[in-house]
This record gives sequence, structure tokens and C-alpha cells, in this order.
Amino acid sequence: MKYSITTTKVKASKVNTLDFNNIPLGTTFTDHMFVCDYDNGQWVNPRIEPLHLIPTHPAAMALHYGQAIFEGMKATLDTHGNPMLFRADRNAARLNTSAERMGMPNFPEDLFVEGLKQLVALEHNWIPPKAGSALYLRPFMYADEPFIGMRAATHYKFIIMASPAGPFFSKRIKLWAEKQYIRAAAGGTGEAKAAGNYAAAIRPTELAKAKGYDQVLWLDAVEHKYIQEVGTMNIFFKIDGQFITPKRDGSILDGITRMSVITILRDKGYEVIERAITIDEIKAASKAGKLEEAFGTGTAVGIAYIQEIGVDDQTIHVSNESPVGLEVNNTLDAIKTGKIEDKFNWMIKIEKELV
Repeated sequence: MKYSITTTKVKASKVNTLDFNNIPLGTTFTDHMFVCDYDNGQWVNPRIEPLHLIPTHPAAMALHYGQAIFEGMKATLDTHGNPMLFRADRNAARLNTSAERMGMPNFPEDLFVEGLKQLVALEHNWIPPKAGSALYLRPFMYADEPFIGMRAATHYKFIIMASPAGPFFSKRIKLWAEKQYIRAAAGGTGEAKAAGNYAAAIRPTELAKAKGYDQVLWLDAVEHKYIQEVGTMNIFFKIDGQFITPKRDGSILDGITRMSVITILRDKGYEVIERAITIDEIKAASKAGKLEEAFGTGTAVGIAYIQEIGVDDQTIHVSNESPVGLEVNNTLDAIKTGKIEDKFNWMIKIEKELV
């Protein structure tokens, strides 16, 4: 259905102040945001308005009890300059999976998509045209009810903001296999895209960077040997011609890029297995010369090629090249920009006249 979304536009856009060839990461935001409130058991007043600071009561429950979730996605331009969204329906569904785990209300999935479409239609001039760049979209929901007490909130705010972004990783990356800290455990919130999951990852990520690594490779909470995911990515290994990625067990994020890469790999004739895999298995494969490549997948990073993995006092060399990862990345980019047929029906074309 088409929702009645009211729109208040800025008097003058700031887009002309942006250098599209030098976009600072995560600090530049577009002119507008989409906002909707949850009150008396329903979502009300969907609107697009100029980006502004949000008045927040000091007792807002998200600040004290952590009811905050988010999504990450991108808008790109096709070869004709039309704004495009990638699998927005899957992000809408995943947001609600996170909401259910965190005791938060579901957000109407059709309103989620419609809000994205109208916001991107209004902000289409902010989409960087350079290859590998995009307009990063951040839908998020948090409890803004002022109350000190341990229960689910009764008032929430849902917002979508947008930030132009260049390519995330420009070089091959190095991972640190973390054995002291954990990201998620069985029965926890690992599969939810909850803000607290990322807060808990900040300290070990900074320690990994101090050792010269780019991201943390998370291991299981019990034996510290089963690979889960990377700091901002799911992960794939190509071992002896076969692709292996950790299975979803409630402790890893159900990545939109992950599921898309699995589909693309299988469509290209590669065998993909979702199963438990240990860091020792990766060591052995590398030693035997069977670890052919590895890459991470995620909305922000796209495909990130992995050079090596540090674990304890050892270094696991992965590869100097990632031919299949590059092929998959090129395929994803070509689908998102309309250079090849979207035979999986993943893309949503946005009409600029929506708003």
C-alpha cells in the first residue's frame, strides 16, 4: 500500500558542498530523514523532515536498558541514473527479527520500504556516481520512553537517515582470531542487529587494531575454536574448490549480502556448504595449500578480501588473490547498477517523482 507520508523539505540543499571524490566516512549526512513514532500500540505520523537533533529525555529507556536496533543498506544509481535499492524487503524482515528478540514492536515492512523509497527519491542527488560508492542508509529503532525500570518500553522512534559513502576497504585485510572476548553465545542476541552487540565489540576491535589487524574474527563462546563472523561481516572460505561459510545457529547475523553471495556462487556452479568450521581447520587447510581464498561479506564493505588471519602466536596466510571473490563482487555491483540482468529480482527502482 502507499502510505500517507508527509514531507517537509529544506529551503536549500547542502549537496553542493560535498566533494564526491573525497567523502569522509560516516560524518556526512543528507538533508532529510524519515521518522515514525510508536505510541499507544501503533506506529503513527510517518514523515520526512529536515535532518535535525532529536530531543531526548535523560530517562529515555534505550540509554539505560539498550532497546536499540538498526539496519544497514545502500542506494545506488543504475546506468541510466535511476536510484536503486537492493533487497530492501529482506532488511525490513530482518529488522523485525531483531525487534522480536529485543522485546520491541514490529515495524510495518511495507512502510519500511515505502519510507526508504520516498527518502531516497528526495535525496537522489546525494547518491555518489563513482564505482564502489553509494548512499548508505541507516534505518534504526530505539526506545525513547522516559522511564527508569526494567521492562519493555511503550514508546519508540523509528528513523531512517542517509550518508554518502565511498568504498569501505581499498586493500586486502588482516583478521585477528579473538580468544578472550566473545561476540555472542547460544541464547543471546547474536542474530539480532542490536546496538549492544557492537558496543561489546569495540574494545576487542581496538586491541586487534593495535596489533596491526583490521577486524576481529569472532570465535564461539564456549570452546573458542568455531568461527562465527567478522566484526562487520559474515565470512566465506574457499577450501579445495569448495566454499564454506559458518551456518546460522542464532549466534551470527543473517547477512543480506551473505545470502546473496551464496545465491550467486551457486548460480555460477560453485558448491557452497553452510556448516560449523574451526580455526584449526583453516590452519590445516592453509598448511596443506588448500586454502584458496577467503572474503568477508556485508552491506558496508561489499566483499572484503582477506590476506591473513592472526591466531595466538601464529599467522595463517590465506592468499594474495581472490579471483572468485572479485568475480562475485563484480556481479553484485553489476546487478546493483543495472549493468547485467537482475534475474533474482533483488532490485527496486525508485521514481524520482515520488516526493
